[in-house]
Amino acid sequence: MVAVLGPRQVGKTTLARQYAARAGGQVRVFDLESAEDLALLTDPLLTLRPLKGLIVLDEVQRRPDLFPTLRVLVDEPRQRRRFLVLGSASPDLLHQTSESLAGRIAYHELGGLSLGELGTRHADRLWRRGGFPRSYLARSEAASRRWREELIRTYLERDLPGLGMRLPSTALRRFWTMLAHYHAQVWNASELARAFAVAHTTVQRYVDVLTATFMVRQLQPWHENVGKRQVKAPKVFIRDTGLLHALLGIADARALGRAGPPAAGGRHGEPIPLHELPGLAGP
Repeated sequence: MVAVLGPRQVGKTTLARQYAARAGGQVRVFDLESAEDLALLTDPLLTLRPLKGLIVLDEVQRRPDLFPTLRVLVDEPRQRRRFLVLGSASPDLLHQTSESLAGRIAYHELGGLSLGELGTRHADRLWRRGGFPRSYLARSEAASRRWREELIRTYLERDLPGLGMRLPSTALRRFWTMLAHYHAQVWNASELARAFAVAHTTVQRYVDVLTATFMVRQLQPWHENVGKRQVKAPKVFIRDTGLLHALLGIADARALGRAGPPAAGGRHGEPIPLHELPGLAGP
């Protein structure tokens, strides 16, 4: 079994279709966002056991209860099936994968378009629009911005609530924007917690969910002595520069040059205090 993981709209389904077309043989695709396919998997063992060849399960994070069944099917002797699972959440978020499929599954993380793929002559466009294919390939800067805004909206209104983040989408957008102002900086969970009137552990959980869904990267501090008990805060990065610019309201290269400290770090390399960010402070 192979799992291809990455953020939404990065091209996992397209890659799986291209692989299936080249692999030949029998192919069966289940889209777990489709009500019809979900109905077929009401009894997953009954549906999947007769199948042979390549079986693709798309958006598998919506049905993590399938993993125990997949373990049974993978372990069957002389079975003639292979599984390709696609997901928008990391293995850490899919607890069942580590419990049920250890030693039976290989993971591949699919990121967006990279500088190595596009070449340095496209670096400016990649920096402005980010690595999501539809954002990068949009016909205009305005179309690229609209696509990223719609991605952010869908992610906040549908995906995050499904993962246990119960804040209204407007509050989640404000939280993500606050986090963008900490991009590449050591972040202060307590400060964000005060702004939202929640515990700092709750804020950390929100950041962990954003990390597990490939929207944020946390760079943990390096310790020469791993036995030290001192705990230091990580640095946070918005993984896609196009989303970073959308969250910060940076529309083009000129706006990026005028963005000032919130986009490039605050005074003396520190993040701007939240109460100095227009429209962001407050409960």
